[in-house]
Amino acid sequence: MNIGIIGAGYIGGALAGRLTQLGHTVYVANSRGPETLHDLATKTGATPVTAHEAARHGDLIIVTIPLKNIPDLPQDLFDGVRADVPVIDTSNYYPLLRDGHMADFDGDLTESEWVQQHLGRPVVKVFNNIYAAHLENAGQPAGSPGRIALPVAGDDATAKQKVMALVDELGFDAVDGGSLHESWRQQPGTPVYGTDMSAAAIRQQLEKLGTTRTAAQREQFAANHAEQEKQMLAQHQS
Repeated sequence: MNIGIIGAGYIGGALAGRLTQLGHTVYVANSRGPETLHDLATKTGATPVTAHEAARHGDLIIVTIPLKNIPDLPQDLFDGVRADVPVIDTSNYYPLLRDGHMADFDGDLTESEWVQQHLGRPVVKVFNNIYAAHLENAGQPAGSPGRIALPVAGDDATAKQKVMALVDELGFDAVDGGSLHESWRQQPGTPVYGTDMSAAAIRQQLEKLGTTRTAAQREQFAANHAEQEKQMLAQHQS
């Protein structure tokens, strides 16, 4: 399969390497141009391209850039791209680390619903709740004891199934995370964020959380997320 990755950070780089190892043809782009991706190309085997080329070469497209930069993507990014090409969004909102306060997320709008609005394309949310090093190195064959599971949220059932098959190929159990509006259940601050749970444990947590986010949940997860970000900042500064 041809896979376009827009974003060459930790998650984009990890996916580029693993997908190339699995035999996929990977095209990777960043905001600074293909000439800046020589080292990543050497390391992963992916082909550096522009964002437009990554989108138009892909049978599946992964958008993995800082949330605040989503509006800076070209408005014609998906012109000519078939409607049945799944688009994966891996984004997380990090107000302390990089994004600043974004008032759009003060209400019920989820990160990936916001991304979908800006891209003008349906998206599937996955790969946002796992650390890049684990994504790159912790995959295991199906049925392996302790296999990590990843929630996959989206509104297009066909696209979601294609993405879930890719998750399995990468070495992780794919758990249906519900609709895109329900993807708040895998955002930072929630029990499944960064915890490397089994499929059974994730399903249990999703069921426990319910499908409609309450005011108490929003407050608790925001507090959890703020603490997580403070710990990340401390690690970066040490």
